[in-house]
Amino acid sequence: MSYDSLLINTCTIRRFTDGATDAYGNPARTWADHLVNQPCRQVYGKGVEIKVGAEVCIVYDELFVKDIDVNVWDRVVIGADTYDIVSVVRRQDSTGGHHRQCYLQRVDNG
Repeated sequence: MSYDSLLINTCTIRRFTDGATDAYGNPARTWADHLVNQPCRQVYGKGVEIKVGAEVCIVYDELFVKDIDVNVWDRVVIGADTYDIVSVVRRQDSTGGHHRQCYLQRVDNG
């Protein structure tokens, strides 16, 4: 069984970018698609404490992706749900980069 066969979901990675200007002439910050239809696997855990700056977050969702360009505070969209990526851990095998393990926090869509 290969690692790729375990990636049974797909996701879109979104990154914070400058968009059009707002009413005051300042660039409005928006989320733009960075990587689309990426193979992934979402796992629901029992809760892990992740230190984010001076705050400790309890994270229940994890995402496993290939060794792709994903950073902390990017967003990931899986189905209809949106998550902030609060931690990215690069996992390696004997040949170098293998995959990334991301810890997610659900974004309240209002």
